[in-house]
Amino acid sequence: MNARADSPLAPIERVIARQRAIVAGALAIVTALAWVYLLAGAGTGMSPQAMTTWHFPPVETTVFGPADWTWNYSVMMIVMWFVMMVAMMVPSAAPMIMMYARVHIQGQKQGQVKANPVPTASFALGYLTCWLAFSVAATALQFGLEHARLIDGMWMWSLNRYFTAGLLIAAGLYQLSPLKNVCLAACRSPAAFLAGKFKADAMGAFVLGLRHGAYCLGCCWPLMLLLFAGGVMNLVWIAGLTALVLIEKLTPFGARLTVPIAVLLIAGGVAVGLSE
Repeated sequence: MNARADSPLAPIERVIARQRAIVAGALAIVTALAWVYLLAGAGTGMSPQAMTTWHFPPVETTVFGPADWTWNYSVMMIVMWFVMMVAMMVPSAAPMIMMYARVHIQGQKQGQVKANPVPTASFALGYLTCWLAFSVAATALQFGLEHARLIDGMWMWSLNRYFTAGLLIAAGLYQLSPLKNVCLAACRSPAAFLAGKFKADAMGAFVLGLRHGAYCLGCCWPLMLLLFAGGVMNLVWIAGLTALVLIEKLTPFGARLTVPIAVLLIAGGVAVGLSE
């Protein structure tokens, strides 16, 4: 039974009716704020424009030693990586989050679930939790690579062409792996992913978001590690990888690009490795 216009429930129902627009707006705002944070230097105190280059591999020859990895600096790097992942991955995850919101709204209209916007937020939070875990791991890897003198402590890009070549070739080979295909298929089919798995409660939605985040992470983590090759704060690489992920996940022809992308990555790695 619908609530009367003067009922206390009427405002809540109006909010629910606009929930998809609210979710879309929230995702857009979160993504925009993440990009603003990156453009402001992501807490590093450096201009990302100064760290951005179109040249690959980067031409900077001055080698900066490892940064002073205090606890504060480590937390700042984790935040930097996480905000970067939000900026890069939320756009491609938006269709899945919107699909969850749509299914949840349909359940509300049919009286199958309670009128509650929290599960959609929980689903998104579960998704982002996977990328937070990746951000912690990427920060630890960055620490090790700096101390191994494989990446520059200030510019945060590769100093070794063989390391760069290895990253490119590994990412290319992963593109051809069965695991990549399974994860990409799950990311490209929101309806199929949610079929039979939908959970309407906050904890169930969080776990489901974690599961989707795991598929997304399994699909994209080698591409994200290419930031160590071109520069962790190199806007050209950040924007380029974001576009690549969007095309691969959201376009009708994205799945057919897996092999061509693999060939380009492997060929690029071989070219870098053989360069002088």
